[in-house]
Amino acid sequence: MTSLRGQPVHPIPSALALTLSPTRPVTAIASADAVVVRHDWSNAEIQALLELPLVDLLWRAQAVHRQANPGYRVQLASLLSVKTGGCEEDCAYCPQSMHHSSDVSGRPELEVEPVLARARAARDAGAHRFCMGWAWREIREGAPFEAMLAMVRGVRELGLEACVTAGMLTDSQAERLAEAGLTAYNHNLDTSPEHYEHIISTRTYQERLETLQRVRGAGITMCCGGIIGMGESMTDRASLLQVLATMEPHPESVPINALVAVEGTPLQEQPPVDPLELVRMVATARILMPHSRVRLSAGREGLNREAQILCLLAGADSIFYGDTLLTTGNPDVAADRELLAAAGVTAWREVLD
Repeated sequence: MTSLRGQPVHPIPSALALTLSPTRPVTAIASADAVVVRHDWSNAEIQALLELPLVDLLWRAQAVHRQANPGYRVQLASLLSVKTGGCEEDCAYCPQSMHHSSDVSGRPELEVEPVLARARAARDAGAHRFCMGWAWREIREGAPFEAMLAMVRGVRELGLEACVTAGMLTDSQAERLAEAGLTAYNHNLDTSPEHYEHIISTRTYQERLETLQRVRGAGITMCCGGIIGMGESMTDRASLLQVLATMEPHPESVPINALVAVEGTPLQEQPPVDPLELVRMVATARILMPHSRVRLSAGREGLNREAQILCLLAGADSIFYGDTLLTTGNPDVAADRELLAAAGVTAWREVLD
């Protein structure tokens, strides 16, 4: 089996138990002549990248990105919340948690046909991937899971990549999703192993890694990233990226999110993320994982056009496309078309058409 980028796919070991080889100097990371793919990054190396002068970091990221992504194409991914709110998890950033006053439960769970209608509209607007989310701690068996499988099959029949995020899953569920044609399963690590206990108490970091292992074992590609702006340190950001970059193979898709501080969540008072911090995170992810899709995700609505173009310059080659994410806002389709035109980049859908 191969990944979306043509790399061989092998099961990942527990990322917390990886043994790293001796560190290498930052100066040997990338050149314009070759893309170096490594799985032995140290926290110190990654933090050194994050703290480089911005112009130097962007140069290094550009050297990797132009070699790994010829043509400078950007994937457009639309996201729909199928089951919203009432989640048993206590993620401090999330307005869908039943533990917070922000819980947005009360919306009916969407049926198959309305979801496919939204997928069709997304495709017609230019989307290449259609992502569907369920606010669950783990996938529910029975009718809800059968509906999920029908949605995956329907999205694939529309000619779109299909991605699902629905919490933990079993080996048999992963296998059935693979049989239905699921392209990718999203399961973010959110933050570093060290900072994790300050954000979530209802699921362990190791459980997240085990979910990713089941996804890999079923032959489904992995969508896995994190969030910045949750009170973490620069070392925490480096640690999160180290977990991702020492997986073998790297996640095929790496969403980089900036916290959207929602009233009623424990993180409601967190200050907005400096856009240049998001640029640094994107650029470093691109250097560490040359062939992954680095997706500019939540928090993009708070960025002006110039900051978003800097993120594209830094190596983001995927964005969420459409005016909403699961529960928070996103730039609308017209604005994103103008953004891509201003940046001079081509959408994947246009290439396929």
